[in-house]
Order: sequence, then C-alpha cells, then structure tokens
Amino acid sequence: MPGYYFDWTYIFVIIGAVLCLIASGNVKSTYRKYAKIHNRSGITGAQAAKMILDAQGIYDVRIEHIGGELTDNYDPRNKVVHLSDTTYNSNSVAAVGVAAHECGHVIQHHRGYAPIAVRNAILPLANGGAKISWILIIVGVLLGGFGTGGGGMLLINLGIIAFSFAVLFQIVTLPVEFNASSRALKILGDSGMFDRTEVKQTKKVLRAAALTYVAAAASSILQLLRLIIIFGGGRSDD
Repeated sequence: MPGYYFDWTYIFVIIGAVLCLIASGNVKSTYRKYAKIHNRSGITGAQAAKMILDAQGIYDVRIEHIGGELTDNYDPRNKVVHLSDTTYNSNSVAAVGVAAHECGHVIQHHRGYAPIAVRNAILPLANGGAKISWILIIVGVLLGGFGTGGGGMLLINLGIIAFSFAVLFQIVTLPVEFNASSRALKILGDSGMFDRTEVKQTKKVLRAAALTYVAAAASSILQLLRLIIIFGGGRSDD
C-alpha cells in the first residue's frame, strides 16, 4: 500500500494541535494579565453573578464555588453556576468577566436561545460519537476494511459518521459561546458595573477564551477531513 508508512495527512493533526496550543497559551496569559487588575467597584465574581441574575429576574439558579483554575461552568440540569478558585472571591476584571459570561449561559437557557436547544439535542450523539468513533475505525481496519470494502469498511464509515456528530457539536458551540460573551459585555456596560475601559479589558479576556473553542473546532474539522481523505481514498475500485 503506497504511502501507508508516510502519511502526509498527519499535517492536519499537527496544525490542529498547534492551533489548540496557541489558543490555550493565549487565554492563560490574557487571563493572568487582567486577573491582576481590580475592578473599580470592588465586586467579586460571585457577587457580580448574583447581581446579574437578580437583575434578570432569575432566582432559581445557585452560585457555588468549584476548585481549579478556569473551570467555571453553568450546569443547566441542576441550575448551578460553578465559579472557580480564580473567579469566585476575586474582584479582578477577568474574574467578573468570566462570571458574567457564565451568567450569559444562564440567560440563554432562561430565554430559550435556539442554538442552546440545538446543542443540547446533539450532546448525547456527540458524547457517544466521541467515545465510540475510534473504536469502530480501529476495529474496521483490523478486520481488513481499509481499501477492501465489506464489513470492515462499514465499521470505518460508521466511525467517521459518529465522529462527525462530535465535530458538529463543537461547531454549534461557537455561536453559543460568542453570544454568552456578547451578553456579558452588554450587561456589564449597561448596568454600570464596569466602565468603558473595564468592558474593553473584559472583551479581550472573553475573546481569548472564545478562540479556544474556535481552535478546538478547527482541530476537529481537520481530523475529520483527514479521516475522509484516508479512508475515502483508500477504497478499492475492484
């Protein structure tokens, strides 16, 4: 099989990995920069989150502390905003920005933001696809499916389809994340919680965070393209 031991498509994997490393390094450095700048109001991430939710008339969502750095998230099933060590009790511009972003997700759910519903519908397929896709592909190859058709090729194709759901989930996640950040910036500015300079600083933090999702989606798309090239081009015409 010509080229089997020299797979040029690994360039897609390398590009994806580099994009993710750059995005990860950028968000960490940006966050740490603005984590050193205290906001003029002196409010913490937890206090800001409560103020935002109260102002939106949302009283059934709890705000809880969670360990780690940049582990902040919103759990819609239990209606809990988790704020990390670097966010919960910090009064930095970065901390309040991240807390506001998570509240943006709460507001999305509360108001029935359509992309959230789409993402939630895809989630089970994405989780299942991410877990089983490579198993199906590897088993298909071991069964001699590569370039031969038959049952092995069927498993490979099913694996690629399963992986596609995980890629689709990451693509749908992009507008959700950008919208949550947009809501956060608007709320912080309109409420007077942040002045214009602080809003600009927060925008840099949230933009850096959003780029990690862009990089992850790009990496997954490149991996999917690689699979299609390898196995699509490996079919036999016999």
